[in-house]
Amino acid sequence: MNRQELAAYLTDTYSSIGENLFARYPGFQVFRHKANTKWFAVIMDIPGEKLGLTDAGQVSIVNLKCDPLLIGSLLEEPGIFPGWHMSKAHWISVLLDGSVNSEKLLFLVDISRELTGK
Repeated sequence: MNRQELAAYLTDTYSSIGENLFARYPGFQVFRHKANTKWFAVIMDIPGEKLGLTDAGQVSIVNLKCDPLLIGSLLEEPGIFPGWHMSKAHWISVLLDGSVNSEKLLFLVDISRELTGK
């Protein structure tokens, strides 16, 4: 799943429209709950080197909140990294290049939405 497909899914499924909150970073889209305005997904393009990827150039990722008990095992999977620019204890970054299958990605989105909806 790429960033456009994920953004469309988030809008269609959760009626959340990606907001561009940072003038300096117009490609960052924040998806949040309407009721409490908490973020549950942030889609962005960043230099791959920020994730420790060499020769990757710009990569699309989504930051998702995650249960700390799951993070350790998820980080051993290809395409999943500690949350970039977020609390590493509670957030993960997922590459949007197909290295994480759509089913798992959407499962992680559901977890993030649930954790931030309280």
